[in-house]
Amino acid sequence: MTQAMPQLPLQSVPLSPEIVRGVAELEPSARGLVPHRLPAWARAQVPDPQLLMAEGQPSGARIAFRSTATVIELDVLATKRLYPGLPPRPDGVLDLVVDGRLVDRARVTEGDTITIDLATGTSETTRGPVATVRFEGLDPRDKNVELWLPHLETTELVDLRTDARVEALGDRSRRTWVHHGSSISQGSGADRPTSTWPALAARLGGVDLVNLGLAGSALLDPAVGRVLRDTSADLLSIKMGINVVNADLMRRRAFGPALHGLLDTVRDGHPDIPLLVVTPLHCAIHEDTPGPGAFDLEALAEGRLGFRATGDPADVAAGRLTLGVVREEMARVVAQRSATDPHLHLLDGLSLYGADDAIRLPLPDGLHPDDATHRLVGERFAAHAFAPAGPFADRS
Repeated sequence: MTQAMPQLPLQSVPLSPEIVRGVAELEPSARGLVPHRLPAWARAQVPDPQLLMAEGQPSGARIAFRSTATVIELDVLATKRLYPGLPPRPDGVLDLVVDGRLVDRARVTEGDTITIDLATGTSETTRGPVATVRFEGLDPRDKNVELWLPHLETTELVDLRTDARVEALGDRSRRTWVHHGSSISQGSGADRPTSTWPALAARLGGVDLVNLGLAGSALLDPAVGRVLRDTSADLLSIKMGINVVNADLMRRRAFGPALHGLLDTVRDGHPDIPLLVVTPLHCAIHEDTPGPGAFDLEALAEGRLGFRATGDPADVAAGRLTLGVVREEMARVVAQRSATDPHLHLLDGLSLYGADDAIRLPLPDGLHPDDATHRLVGERFAAHAFAPAGPFADRS
């Protein structure tokens, strides 16, 4: 008769920056550590509630270590947001990746809840419990372990426990790819943190991801440009346009110079690494109609989330932005700069997801892709960027 191996006691593992990757800071809170993708000085310069919510949702962040552990427990405190009248948002998911392979996932169903009244802007917070996520039955061999944190839900880290020693991953030979974009880059519509299109592309390209996709907040903010400048990177990409249009933030006169300014700032810190500028994916509501964007009231009445464009196409001649105008300006700016910057590249977002793709894989809410479309975009991005002759090809 075979005797079961005795279970070793779990030991607490310090949640240090050495094992929490893809974040700028870990801010101590009353109950744990809050991962931030933007540093405190940048958050102070742009104290916009949408930006602060987005950067505090740890898309692309993961707890990474090497261990022989067979049991892993993580205590987390999620912050869930409820919008009366809108469909409930899905609970956050943690993905367990071992030696580069997704082996398990866990949904976080408990936590604090913020109920937000969109009509008045008021909110009410209800305190909830810390949740424990447990993964067990892992292979006892020495292995690389990654716990990918929820990409669309604020998640405080409270305690990590394992039944074996943990070491920070010492192999930093893989290149680091820093990507900045909108909610699509953050992962809106993806089912889990490892199925966002940047996470998929990073895995296919064999690189480490720092995801600075910021929902509703890819707006050419100077502070974000300085964060990109100061973040260690071997590869860098900027996907711009949809937020500038649906926020109706600026006109054509301002957009081109602002993009120049962002690229100038990035090049101050990364003068010669590959820099890929990506234009917007196809989005029918904003292709020829300016913002601002708004909720689709008819869809809400049917219990569905939807968006629409409220601008007047006649105003484009006066400088209002559409996705078509944005693509023209981005191509113009990159063409001008490429004459003196051989490492600057342009990728047409329509080659990642175009009008024909929208027939087969429509955007469920008119704005954000679903999980299948994230996979399509991630695979196409990787096939272009990491190809032998692509802008992110490893030529070492």
